[in-house]
Amino acid sequence: MLCYITFMKIASIDVGLKRIGLAICLDGNIVFPQDAILRKNRNQASRDVKLFLEEWDIDILVVGLPKGGSTEEEMERRIRHFVSLLNLDKIKVEYQDEQWSSIEAKELTKGVFRHKRDGKIDSISAKIILERWL
Repeated sequence: MLCYITFMKIASIDVGLKRIGLAICLDGNIVFPQDAILRKNRNQASRDVKLFLEEWDIDILVVGLPKGGSTEEEMERRIRHFVSLLNLDKIKVEYQDEQWSSIEAKELTKGVFRHKRDGKIDSISAKIILERWL
């Protein structure tokens, strides 16, 4: 007798003003950072994120939200607006506290690679957000 186990495909995003970090989990255990999306404007960025989600056939999207800090309300408003631009009909959206994820990502990669503005830190931050959610 064959037993088929299907896992939900989960992605996470760390929405920033210049880059959007991406990570995926296809088996319910291991989270992989993906190439970040460089954000030229919100319409281009939302198209690119939606295309990414469709290509991977994602079931759940976990979105990092900053908790605490002086700009919490403004950033939450911007992030929720960005998510609304995605027009996700069949993908469930969950929000996860992302506090300190970027700092943690920088600490984890200290000495591993040079910290450039190429989005690696943003995607490792998205990985941390998804690991917290899982």
